[in-house]
Amino acid sequence: MNKTLYLLDGHALVYRAHYAFMSRPLINSKGLNTSAINGFVRSLWEMLQKQQPSHIAVAFDLPTPTFRHLMYEPYKANRDAQPEDITAAFPYIEEIIRAFQIPVVTCDGFEADDVIGTLAKQAEKEGFKVFMVTPDKDYGQLVSENIFMYKPARMGNEVEIWGVPEVTANWQIKRPEQVIDVLSLQGDAVDNIPGIPGIGPKTAAVLLEKYDNLENIIAHAHELKGKQREQVENFAEQGRISRRLAIIDTNVPVQFSDELYAVTTPDKSRLATIFKELEFRSLADSILGKTSIETPQAGQQGDLFGAPTSAPAATEHTPKFAPPVAEHAVAEKNIDNTPHTYHLTDTAEKRASLIALLASQSEFCFDTETTNIDANQAELVGLSFSVAPFEAYYVPIPTQQDEARKIVIEFKQLFENQDIVKIGQNIKFDIIMLKWYGVEVNGSFLDTMLAHYILEPELRHGMNYLSETYLGYAPVSIESLIGKKGKNQGSMRDVATEKISQYAAEDADVTLQLKNILFPKIKEEGFEKLYVEMEAPLVGVLADLEFEGIKVDAPFLEAYSVELEHKIRTVEQKIYVGAGTHFNIGSPKQVGEILFDRLKLPYRFKKTKTGQYSTDEDVLSEMAPSSELVQNILTHRGLLKLKSTYVDALPRMINPKTGRVHSSFNQALTATGRLSSNNPNLQNIPIRTPEGSEVRKAFVPRDADHVLLSADYSQIELRLIAEISNDEAMLAAFQSGHDIHRATAAGVYNVPLDLVTAEQRRNAKTVNFSITYGAGASNLSQQLSISRTEAKLLIEQYFAQYKGLKKYMENTIEFARSNGYVSTLLGRRRWLRDIDSRNSLARSNSERIAINTPIQGTAADMIKLAMIQIHKALKEQNLQTKMILQVHDELVFDVPKSELDIVQPLIKEKMQNAIPNLRVPILVEVGVGKNWLEAH
Repeated sequence: MNKTLYLLDGHALVYRAHYAFMSRPLINSKGLNTSAINGFVRSLWEMLQKQQPSHIAVAFDLPTPTFRHLMYEPYKANRDAQPEDITAAFPYIEEIIRAFQIPVVTCDGFEADDVIGTLAKQAEKEGFKVFMVTPDKDYGQLVSENIFMYKPARMGNEVEIWGVPEVTANWQIKRPEQVIDVLSLQGDAVDNIPGIPGIGPKTAAVLLEKYDNLENIIAHAHELKGKQREQVENFAEQGRISRRLAIIDTNVPVQFSDELYAVTTPDKSRLATIFKELEFRSLADSILGKTSIETPQAGQQGDLFGAPTSAPAATEHTPKFAPPVAEHAVAEKNIDNTPHTYHLTDTAEKRASLIALLASQSEFCFDTETTNIDANQAELVGLSFSVAPFEAYYVPIPTQQDEARKIVIEFKQLFENQDIVKIGQNIKFDIIMLKWYGVEVNGSFLDTMLAHYILEPELRHGMNYLSETYLGYAPVSIESLIGKKGKNQGSMRDVATEKISQYAAEDADVTLQLKNILFPKIKEEGFEKLYVEMEAPLVGVLADLEFEGIKVDAPFLEAYSVELEHKIRTVEQKIYVGAGTHFNIGSPKQVGEILFDRLKLPYRFKKTKTGQYSTDEDVLSEMAPSSELVQNILTHRGLLKLKSTYVDALPRMINPKTGRVHSSFNQALTATGRLSSNNPNLQNIPIRTPEGSEVRKAFVPRDADHVLLSADYSQIELRLIAEISNDEAMLAAFQSGHDIHRATAAGVYNVPLDLVTAEQRRNAKTVNFSITYGAGASNLSQQLSISRTEAKLLIEQYFAQYKGLKKYMENTIEFARSNGYVSTLLGRRRWLRDIDSRNSLARSNSERIAINTPIQGTAADMIKLAMIQIHKALKEQNLQTKMILQVHDELVFDVPKSELDIVQPLIKEKMQNAIPNLRVPILVEVGVGKNWLEAH
């Protein structure tokens, strides 16, 4: 018999699952954050499937004090309050565990690790191999020949199983029991175990190598030198207390049972009920098999935003702290068991009939099937259309491009009809796709991706996710047709027409149904103006911008790559000289060992979970001012990244059809409303370094008769801070045309404007840009290299000058607490689930977001409106100038030299007045040049 026992550390795994989804939590239609539940259940199911244990149990901590609290009152006293979302998740998790028919084990006065330790030792004696399922390294003290640590997979990492060799190697000890002695020496900040001051993991390992255990170290304290001897002698008793706190008790009054802990068949009926309540459709399908969960039937055509003539029973609206979203919304009916009709429209007669049908509609939904996810590289494989739920049409497009173009042109008049509303999911892709076939898509756009983005900016917006959320239906995945992503993935060209027909028609059908649910919500929530005046018209602007692309000077980049390679090698030699040895500069582990073990540079940061020094950019940047070697390591990293990410990559991204680079701009990614770009990501070119700025030289006009024009908002966020906060002093400074940083310094340091020093201006500039992003005294002291006391005084003086800004921050947080969200000037909303959290980290993060979102979001809205207005003016005046880039607060244009005198004032005026009637003047700086750097 395969006698394997898996013991799960319930609390540790739940916390781990919750924080894995922090950036994009899973929220269901009732407003419940299901991240912890979902992550825990997935880990459990994966373990059951892959490991197939014979026995299993889950241990949880109890809320009552343990023997450790009685022994040492400060034990775990510095832990923050449990996040409310985790508290709400626990009852569901325990119910799911019981539905799996897995024993839940607790013991009053003891922690889960004590329970697991006891059961592990008992089961080992009965001939079991035991796996302690936990991310907590402290369990290493229990590991033996038959007891292992099992760390579940996370974020793409593989499962880790630690036996004796792994524990001893990671802790740098001889045997697992010495984990206790390491903890007694170094302490544990998470559990507030004090340890002996001044002894870290490296020192602990060295001492244990020589003296074997804590008591021997204390007994031989007289052999130690200097401060180390003093600390061990003075804190010997504290070390002993720490050791008792660190020991996992293996004599808890619980008893392992071969019979009770045996894995058995889950109660599928009970699981189905729980999963339905939680709206876990995908998990239900994985664990219980395909389910028949029903969804409301979407209605027919209605007005642009109003309820359709047969309004769907959409998921209910939820309270102010819980926006109307769903992880997997389980509704009342399902496309699987609802009759649907998908037509293969593969003859000229059928196409003519379809075109006549579409022409008679006030709106239709369409989608394109292509050979590539890059619309500027792809070829059309087919078109799909839908005008009524559960019915759709698929038009295959032949491989031969002349024939393909002829078929697409049959639909040209239909697509270009201004009076017919076009419905789509990420419709920008389809618009660009059709441009390559000589078709301009006109009229109003209803994009389900953008509708959901406005409603729920921090969640996912893909069609499959939306379908599962609002329709309770999982569409056929593209992977089932062409395989998983990677080098072996096939092409839609290789899939049988009948299969593509069903897949593509379903996309159009589902998107139409989503439109009938999402757009009434847009109207109900008051987002109609935001969609109609900003997001929808921006689709056409971005489609033109991406289609146009920008010319890149490949020979320049090739030459610059050689130059950068020489600089990288030069910096490498400086690093080796500074370190006194050769090492792998690209290895964070080796960098840490060189800096902190070999060179003994002071290290005040926490080590990573694997026990190595953190040498990320934040750590090295703080150390850089006092270490030339660290400066050189940072320079080396920056040059390598610049060379690989841009200088070497950009020439490979030149489209062979156009000879230009076509970046893709994502309209539905950032929660603030800002656009982002990829392939290439032009937002992240590191222009603050001379080497990074040089990359902009590679972006050039289309020919000698054109120039590049750059128009950049100046200090836009600071100006909007003044506008939104209504701070009189800040408004007056901008209205008077003063340098805002100099004006701030004059007020903070109480000196006349003309006597402000360069250092005072620099400090004021840092404060101006940091305060609304939540920078406190500690952060500011690091940025300015001043004491925390000086930084605190600087902040107090800043707010004494800008009282209105301080009031704005207080009022905004109070508004967020009362309403659960904040808004931009134009009504874009961001939900703040944790604004009232008992967990201080979650709460303070929400407060920072509350303060800066209206500012960042309004700046994002402003440049979007400017793009729309400029694009419209260029078309109306039949100008040949093309908008080709948007990067942060900057727009770049490819301008015929003959049009410069017309477009310069036009662009400037549209950008300055994108949001009319502001009290603060908006300044736009315009430059012209033969490349982007020169224009900027």
